[in-house]
Amino acid sequence: MSMADHIKPISYLKANAAKIAQELKDDGEPYFITQNGEAAMVVQSVAEYERKENTLAMLQLISQAEQDIQAGRTSPMDEALLDIRSKLGLL
Repeated sequence: MSMADHIKPISYLKANAAKIAQELKDDGEPYFITQNGEAAMVVQSVAEYERKENTLAMLQLISQAEQDIQAGRTSPMDEALLDIRSKLGLL
């Protein structure tokens, strides 16, 4: 199904909520809901929402790591692993 097929007015959402919920589970493609002819919301499955949130969290961690490297907040790998093992009680 093309993206254009998933642009619907809010009245469609109201009348077809169960159908939309099933389609979201089946193919994961979000719906773009309009109100008065303008984009109003995006409806997506919980699984897709969680996937995107996890991706965003990972990108934020990578960005923070890059900032730490640029600021010189690093330590040798063997020291870092020793610190982690110590904190986890694995020593």
